[in-house]
Amino acid sequence: MGTTLKLYNTLTREKVDFTPIDPKNVRMYVCGPTVYDFAHIGNARPIIVFDVLFRLLNHVYGAKSVIYARNITDVDDKINARALRDYPGLPLNDAIRAVTEKTETQFLDDAEALGCLKPTVQPRATDNIPEMIDLIERLIANGHAYQAAGEVLFDTKSMADYGQLSKRNLDEQQAGARVAVDAHKKSPGDFVLWKLSTGSEPGWESPWGRGRPGWHIECSAMSGRYLGEVFDIHGGGLDLIFPHHENEIAQSRCAHGTDVMANVWMHNGFLQVESRKMSKSEGNFVTIYELLHTEKFGGRKWPGDVLRLAMLMTHYREPIDFSVKRLEEAERLLAKWPAGEAAEAEPDAAVIEALADDLNTVAAIQALHALAQTANADPAALPVFAASAALLGVLPKTVEIDEAVASAVDALVAMRLEMLKAKNFPEADKIREDLAAKGVQLKDGKDPATGERVTTWELKR
Repeated sequence: MGTTLKLYNTLTREKVDFTPIDPKNVRMYVCGPTVYDFAHIGNARPIIVFDVLFRLLNHVYGAKSVIYARNITDVDDKINARALRDYPGLPLNDAIRAVTEKTETQFLDDAEALGCLKPTVQPRATDNIPEMIDLIERLIANGHAYQAAGEVLFDTKSMADYGQLSKRNLDEQQAGARVAVDAHKKSPGDFVLWKLSTGSEPGWESPWGRGRPGWHIECSAMSGRYLGEVFDIHGGGLDLIFPHHENEIAQSRCAHGTDVMANVWMHNGFLQVESRKMSKSEGNFVTIYELLHTEKFGGRKWPGDVLRLAMLMTHYREPIDFSVKRLEEAERLLAKWPAGEAAEAEPDAAVIEALADDLNTVAAIQALHALAQTANADPAALPVFAASAALLGVLPKTVEIDEAVASAVDALVAMRLEMLKAKNFPEADKIREDLAAKGVQLKDGKDPATGERVTTWELKR
């Protein structure tokens, strides 16, 4: 375990040496999806980013020493609204179950298609209601929460250093707040821990009546249950810093009496689509499912490994412009890499060094491409390339194909050779690019006996 990881900590706004609380029990929590709709491409970024970190932690500390928790939020007012819209004839609880089961299954399928490992645990909010109630009771007992107008609210004024993560000043927030809207609150910044449910809304029995939890308390309860009162890393998107992560910190620290909730907070940057903010009104809203299975984006389907590599070609803290051009660039790069299976060899030192520097996937991909060039020329270098590519989750794999497809590819390869002989390079290049888009990798060489150009190929992914 000679590798030292450096991670940018949003809490301190500096890159720090990562020192786990217990190297034999490294713990990471990442906010997962609210399963009311299919995950969009922006949701894919934290899934992929923290999967790379999970792989790196496994490599450095050993897979048995790392616990990665990513939750499923399956109780939320958006879910209720979607259930009423999509299943109007069903009882609400059955309709909610239909929505959450369908979208959770799709999310897990999407994550797998993007090459992500399964987290160690994937807790569902509805399986942790008792833990949420216990946490709220602690906050009330500690003087950090109160009941008002059918809600239990967190008292932000009760926490002297509330706002450390987002660097927001509570008094400034209050000055601009519309107090009349939330007159039952002690302070406009106070947020809901528990709210009462009507007969037509899902609810659980509690000391404050039948109700349901606020969004923030869910993650505090689940991370505390599976990782402890203080753990190593908490991750998510930049958009979650305030209010979600700020309020998680407030709840957890005030309930447990700790100085921190997690030692390191990591956040990936925003994503745009074709240089514009993604939104349905802009017409550029696209789900992971649509990218994988339909021709909505760029007029074609995109393999999961292409989506993954395109995402990793930008440093995780930087904003990313997700575009057809970027996907095509990732696809061309993958086409140049040899296929193989994950090897027992050690990953290349340059790849590890890049990832250990705050997940510098840009530098890691550059080092990986150099390894690919070496492995293409010398098969003995393939194990190191394969181990390095597996660390990033972008190892191309050889795929078995039937005779009809093989014959069609052989015909195109032969046509390309004829184009090259006739010096019709544009058409020859087009055939190579079209085959690459379908996952067919060409490798040119010379017949050792005749000296003539020969081309071999393999189907990857």
